Amino acid sequence: MTKYIQTLPETHWLTRLRRSISHGDIPWQWIIVIASILVMGIILAIGAMLWRESADARTTFGFGFLTPTTDPSWDPVNDNFQAWPFIYGTLLTSFSAMLIALPISIGIAIFMAELCPEWLRLPLNWLVELLAAIPSVVYGLWGIFVFLPTVVAPVAEGLFNALGIVPGIGSLFAGPVPVSGASRLGAAFILTIMIIPTITAVTRDVLLAIPSHQREAALALGSTQWETIWQVLLPYGLSGILGAVILGLGRALGETMAVTMVIGNSIEGSASLLRPGYTMASIIANEFAEAVTKLHSQALIEIGLVLFFMTLILNTIARFLVWSVARRTPQEARA
Repeated sequence: MTKYIQTLPETHWLTRLRRSISHGDIPWQWIIVIASILVMGIILAIGAMLWRESADARTTFGFGFLTPTTDPSWDPVNDNFQAWPFIYGTLLTSFSAMLIALPISIGIAIFMAELCPEWLRLPLNWLVELLAAIPSVVYGLWGIFVFLPTVVAPVAEGLFNALGIVPGIGSLFAGPVPVSGASRLGAAFILTIMIIPTITAVTRDVLLAIPSHQREAALALGSTQWETIWQVLLPYGLSGILGAVILGLGRALGETMAVTMVIGNSIEGSASLLRPGYTMASIIANEFAEAVTKLHSQALIEIGLVLFFMTLILNTIARFLVWSVARRTPQEARA
């Protein structure tokens, strides 16, 4: 005798839930949403912590803590703190590194995307990625024992002799040059090496994302390969390349260990690129564990707050620019 098993009818919402779980897309979307919210929550939590823990320093020093002064001071004994020398050192080393790294990185990216033979492309990609994977402390050790005495010190001496007496820019290349080579220039050179892989990789991806019909059209009109690259590809991917530059700048602003090991760690108020100094990251790394007062600790945390907002804004702009290139490419391909 055949038995019929009767089941209770499912409610509407239960049926939808069962189908959603069995399908898989909706649970995956919820996982992605939760992960995104978690990342945003971590960022907000870090910013809130830095803001809360630097309250006394912000109340005591106000905006004068960040603004340039003729006689900046960093005196933990008397609780007198002014962060402009470290902000200046961070900006000077980072933008100097960008000035050197930008043409090198774009040149490497153009070669890898447009000119490199197939048999060399993959090994070259590996080498660029390997350069990005080297720990910063290794860069710092190599800089102290090899790079500073053999490269930075002679270059700094040459810049001092050539430009140290030029009116208008002489203060930027004032001496005396440290014999060891430890200086803001040494930090800028190390940062240059460290940010080249970042700018190169993103610029290469931007160039590879440009539709091939852009190249074919330029060549069909009689352009040479160089004219195609210079007048078509680079302008087309300009916003993405700018995003790569800002990403590299964000990396340079936040770099800590390598810079701390080669910059000389001096609180002197000199504006010279050839003299030792500090960056915001290096002063925090050097002094936070040995802060002598609560106000000293909070001043260092406020420096971290400034650095946090600088890098956050720069990375947000960079991601938006790279996304704009990636979004534009499929639209033009459909057209």
